[in-house]
Amino acid sequence: MDALMLLVPLSLLLGAVALGLFLWALRSGQFEDLDGAARRILFDDDPPRVNPAPSPPTRKEDLR
Repeated sequence: MDALMLLVPLSLLLGAVALGLFLWALRSGQFEDLDGAARRILFDDDPPRVNPAPSPPTRKEDLR
């Protein structure tokens, strides 16, 4: 019986902390865009890089 006097308030306190953390996550916007990350991984944001053609040498030393 003594264990229940400790475990019941402890479980209520743990439940209140979990509820508080869940409400904090709701208010901070953690659950706003659930599908965005799943869609972002499928599409490339950056266009492919094209290497420019090398420029011709302009100094006399480079022409030799």
